[in-house]
Amino acid sequence: MSAQSVTFGQAIAKARKAKGLSQKELAALVKKEEGGGPISPQYLNDIEHDRRSPTSDHLIKQFATILDEDEGYLFVLAGKIPDDVRQKAKDRDKIVKSFANFRKNITN
Repeated sequence: MSAQSVTFGQAIAKARKAKGLSQKELAALVKKEEGGGPISPQYLNDIEHDRRSPTSDHLIKQFATILDEDEGYLFVLAGKIPDDVRQKAKDRDKIVKSFANFRKNITN
């Protein structure tokens, strides 16, 4: 599995296995929302097999924390921009320049 072809699901599965957790154990640790119940093992299985994507920033942040994975990396793999970044991104020219720099740095 090359770094270029890693999906969000593959990264979660790899990190989960490295922590020695079963899907059932990880699912029990990840909450649907703050104060909510856990995600189902089936939902986690669907994420790991790229049949579903995480539905919120909250889930991505929890996966990062529980699995000791970099939050920014998981957001990129999930194809999302964190809400806090999106809310602060007001200046069009700054966004365009920042994205161009990001794209340049990530492809070199």
